[in-house]
Amino acid sequence: MIRTNVYQTTDVRKLTLQKGCFSVLEYDRDISVGPGSAQSAYFAAKMGLKRRQLLAGLNGNGIIMQAGAMQIISGNIQAGTNVKGVGDFFKKAISAKVTNESAIKPHYTGYGTILFEPTYKYILLVDLSEWGGFVTIEDGLFLAAMDSVNLSVTARSNVSSALLGGEGLFNTALNGTGIVALESPVPYEELLIFDLDNDCLKIDGNMAIAWSSGLQFTVERTTKTLIGSAASGEGLVNVYRGSGRVLVAPVAK
Repeated sequence: MIRTNVYQTTDVRKLTLQKGCFSVLEYDRDISVGPGSAQSAYFAAKMGLKRRQLLAGLNGNGIIMQAGAMQIISGNIQAGTNVKGVGDFFKKAISAKVTNESAIKPHYTGYGTILFEPTYKYILLVDLSEWGGFVTIEDGLFLAAMDSVNLSVTARSNVSSALLGGEGLFNTALNGTGIVALESPVPYEELLIFDLDNDCLKIDGNMAIAWSSGLQFTVERTTKTLIGSAASGEGLVNVYRGSGRVLVAPVAK
């Protein structure tokens, strides 16, 4: 039996979010600094630049995660992989090449707690039930998910959206049930949420970090003519059309 203070609030850390088997531990300030870096650490904390750590509490269930993300395992937890054979390995290797994700993702099951490597990025916990069970995410955001979630690669519906939209030709698609942990470049409080009901959303730039997989993504001119687009100063915009949700980071990623 293992006893730990991981989930206990202290003077420097506290749990800020919990969904499913995942929790987020946030360090309010970094006191493991020397005299030369104390001032910068103080102002970094004031600006919200804090270390955050994902925790996964397993009670007979399982999770998958990015390779290299594990820091500490406590309890009776077994590790495996998400690879089912040679053919599946090559398929995942190709998928990893085009999405900037790790090919082999460790699969942990059992009873206990997993602590992830600390990060200065913001950790979002996404419930797929709020997305109709299907969501597409920007490259490099995936951190972990319950093993009831399936990962796949989705391709753009047309070449123009890939070449002109700045989003790339392929993205990671998540489907199933359960919670997904994402490493976001911006905090949840800064994200704009748009729920579309047979409508369209136009974004000037590569600012969407997640969107419902059922939405059609295209790149279009802001006006009907090239001259009009040039005159308006906007040019091309990313357009998400249909019914679903889009998460937008309104500040630079």
